[in-house]
Amino acid sequence: MAYLWLVWVLLAAVFLVGEVMTPGFFLLWFAVGALVAGLLAATGWGGIAAQLIVFLGVSLALLAGSRTIFERFLNRRREGTPYLTGVETMIGQTGTVVEPSHGALQESAVKVYGAIWTAYPADGESPLAEGDLVEVERLEGNSIYVRRSARRQPLF
Repeated sequence: MAYLWLVWVLLAAVFLVGEVMTPGFFLLWFAVGALVAGLLAATGWGGIAAQLIVFLGVSLALLAGSRTIFERFLNRRREGTPYLTGVETMIGQTGTVVEPSHGALQESAVKVYGAIWTAYPADGESPLAEGDLVEVERLEGNSIYVRRSARRQPLF
């Protein structure tokens, strides 16, 4: 068991490589826990069971602590405003009609954020013409409903 510290250091290196390959700060805390357990093994303190408990304890404590920090300080928003993610952020954004309305449902294609979406005119809107500037009113599945925009030029 004289080389057990080396096993912990190698495990920490594996976690660090995994952290670099994945998004977020998840595996980093297990690397730190493995280094602390390796330090205990190098000093000869406790057996493998104690080192495993310290590894898990340090790793899980850091994981829980970092989650609290990230939620509290990095995801700040104003009180009363919804936190939007993904395609929900498109609501209210300006796009450009790249394919005019056609068919019974007046289906068209609109470019928003550099992506082409299947779009339909919102209730009360006339068919869309190529080049029209529109604002996204709502999302339904993979389609957007748009209304003509008062803006002069698209954002994207």
